[in-house]
Amino acid sequence: MTTPVVGTRLKIGFVGTGIMGSHMARRLAQAGHALQVWNRTPEKAQPLVSFGAQVCKRAADVALGADVVICMLSAGPVCDEVLLGQDGVLASMRAGSTLIVMSSIPVETARSQGAAASRRGVAYLDAPVSGGEAGAASGQLVIMVGGEAAAFEAMRGVFEVMGRPTHVGPAGSGQLAKLANQMIVATTITAVAEALLFAERGGADAAQVREALLGGFADSTILRQHGLRMVEQRFQPGGPAKYQLKDTGTALAFARSLGLDLAVLGVVDRLYADMVAHGDGELDHSAIIREIRRSQRPPLEDRA
Repeated sequence: MTTPVVGTRLKIGFVGTGIMGSHMARRLAQAGHALQVWNRTPEKAQPLVSFGAQVCKRAADVALGADVVICMLSAGPVCDEVLLGQDGVLASMRAGSTLIVMSSIPVETARSQGAAASRRGVAYLDAPVSGGEAGAASGQLVIMVGGEAAAFEAMRGVFEVMGRPTHVGPAGSGQLAKLANQMIVATTITAVAEALLFAERGGADAAQVREALLGGFADSTILRQHGLRMVEQRFQPGGPAKYQLKDTGTALAFARSLGLDLAVLGVVDRLYADMVAHGDGELDHSAIIREIRRSQRPPLEDRA
């Protein structure tokens, strides 16, 4: 049912060429695949022409004759609108092709999309990613894939152009793994922000405290990358805070459906909600340190 990719030049449709998608699509074109791309803002897709991609006027056009269609849009409702409408992408896909949704969407949305694809004879994989813009640019994304194992193996070569794929279970499981990832990321970024603010308020040099912690048990990619962003107050978005809030909210909602009360994530979600409400939603999620700083009372000696 699915198309093998090893040693094969595929015709790939790519929907969503934003911060992450543009790099992912570029790497696929550079790997020799024939690429048809669409973006809601066409100008964002134009740079891919220099890598041999064809820019389509309608999203559904990327599916015409395609072996694979990859979706990298911002949220579940947007994906559903573009993929599942009467004139959507899925309606233009041929039986035997594969739909790969690499957006971060709710688990239930992925399962519903998988069922819709199956009714058309199209294989479906939900394959959200982690690694940010740097990972997308370098082809070092972590890719969590849900769907049938045979469909995953058939698409392994496509995934490996973009990063390191792992099959984690049936449709929807990729999104479940991504939500687990986002829970860890959001809470760790918040913990790093609190720790650096704690050091700063206590009179230490926060930059040097971060340096001192590297290599110890507190070390992490987040301390190294996002901790440095916090110290340098450099918050141009790799991962915008509004998307972090979307993911924490999605995780909390799904947890409730499982009868789980995620207390720590609930606190983190409220902090990100306040951050977005205060106008910082377009900043990188490491800018949560700004919200934590805003929420603090002055030191005791300043309260007289």
